[in-house]
Amino acid sequence: MVRSYESCIKACQQCIIDCQKCLSEMMGKESGNDCPKCCMLCVDACLICIKFMIADNLFTKKYCGLCAEICEWCAEQCQQHAHEHCKVCAASCIACAQECRVHMA
Repeated sequence: MVRSYESCIKACQQCIIDCQKCLSEMMGKESGNDCPKCCMLCVDACLICIKFMIADNLFTKKYCGLCAEICEWCAEQCQQHAHEHCKVCAASCIACAQECRVHMA
């Protein structure tokens, strides 16, 4: 069953990498919005989502939906910045959210 989540797990892993990079680049910088806070939450959400998908439990589909929401919120925040790392992060968040939405139904 975990194989059916493979693309979503990969999207979550990439989102973790890009959010962590964005978070480290934004530390100490003035943001004006919820970036980098959203990146911290997105990293945690994606890590938990991976764990849920691997376990394939009763709450996996619901958690995929929650992860998608968090990723979309993070993308909205990061898209407001011109930094390259924020653009990369936003794109990763959008891709992850799209994958998570596929698996929430």
